[in-house]
Amino acid sequence: MGRVDNERHPASTGYNFHVLAKPSGPICNLDCQYCFYLEKERLYPGTRDFAMSDAVLETYVRSYIEAQDAPVVSFAWQGGEPTLLGVEFFEKAVRCQARHANGRRIENAFQTNGVLLDERWGAFLKQHDFLVGLSIDGPRELHDAYRVDKGGAPTFDRVLRGLRVLQTHQVRFNTLTVVHRQNSQHPLEVYRFLKEIGSQYMQFIPVVERIPALPAPGGLTLLQPDSDLEAAVAPWSVEPRQYGEFLTAIFDEWVRHDVARSFVQIFDVALELWMGLEPALCVFRRTCGSALAMEHNGDLYSCDHYVYPENRLGNIMDQPLASLVRSPAQVTFGEDKNNRLPRHCRECDVRFACNGECPKHRFLQTPDGEPGLNYLCAGYKHFFRHIDPYMRYMASELRQQRPPANVMPWVRERDRQTAGRNDPCPCGSGRKYKKCCLTGTAAART
Repeated sequence: MGRVDNERHPASTGYNFHVLAKPSGPICNLDCQYCFYLEKERLYPGTRDFAMSDAVLETYVRSYIEAQDAPVVSFAWQGGEPTLLGVEFFEKAVRCQARHANGRRIENAFQTNGVLLDERWGAFLKQHDFLVGLSIDGPRELHDAYRVDKGGAPTFDRVLRGLRVLQTHQVRFNTLTVVHRQNSQHPLEVYRFLKEIGSQYMQFIPVVERIPALPAPGGLTLLQPDSDLEAAVAPWSVEPRQYGEFLTAIFDEWVRHDVARSFVQIFDVALELWMGLEPALCVFRRTCGSALAMEHNGDLYSCDHYVYPENRLGNIMDQPLASLVRSPAQVTFGEDKNNRLPRHCRECDVRFACNGECPKHRFLQTPDGEPGLNYLCAGYKHFFRHIDPYMRYMASELRQQRPPANVMPWVRERDRQTAGRNDPCPCGSGRKYKKCCLTGTAAART
């Protein structure tokens, strides 16, 4: 996702919105227990074929390119599982993009569970320079805790086989790790594993869902974000403080050893925030509404996490895509993120970084009883407060046109000055400081 250096709303002239297209709808070959999208099939009763038709594809590609005011137009394909449509569908999509590019450069991003990737997929993705997001939740036991197939069988080995296809064909990829109740307790194990398998670009996405005490409207199992019905947090959801500790543990290793070597999305976004820039990640912006989702049949929704009848803006086969994006309903949706922020959050010392995070997670009450507190609040406070001195240092380096990676020797020196003889060595060796770097430091001073 590219950086947006302004705060213009979709209704503004020239705003470049983003659509997450789901050409296979909610259909998937896996049955991940925490997946919030599988049940969206119930929103389309009687539908047998969830594959995007040629007519919808043509209309979408043409109207999306026309509506963008930039020399580079970025498409994002997700699901469900988009590889179920086969390489042929995306060959059509690329040809369609070429017909309507009108001098623009086209980019494609593609999110997949990796299970169906083979040599043909690898060759196609490399030829057309797709950026692939591969879903993997950590080492075998953590990945397979929830990511299983329709028969309940583990998927770890098949995902790694897909990863090897991408690496063999030198396809650009990043990893998307859902942070859930199980892997959140093993942050360094997850982070080091991702590095070991060759991931240099990592996304950590917290999963938070609620299960209503009584059946939700439309027969859905998971509760709508804005619902005030009685509900319990799903057992696979990450716990608030644990999510903050997960991010903090990874950050502490990254800031000492891996800056400019491994790229973690939330750390990059945090640096944008400390630089006073508009964050690339929508959940931390003051307002939202520029990241929409489109179903297989052309139905456009306010957001990937708001695919509900109440948030359906219309269909691109009936109304122009740009007009749906700029509709009053979507303008209100985007502004509500800021307008509904509780006073408790407005007065918070990390509000500049968090901005209440995603409205989907705002179902708690503040200490003074006001609705709208984010479920993950405790975790974000812990994380953002912890990284503050490091982010200040890196931001200062950037402003002086020096590399942020200078933070690593600064942190290590800071650690040496505060470490006790019997503390774990700051270098991460696992040995006591007195039996590791302290000896070398003393030798260097004599």
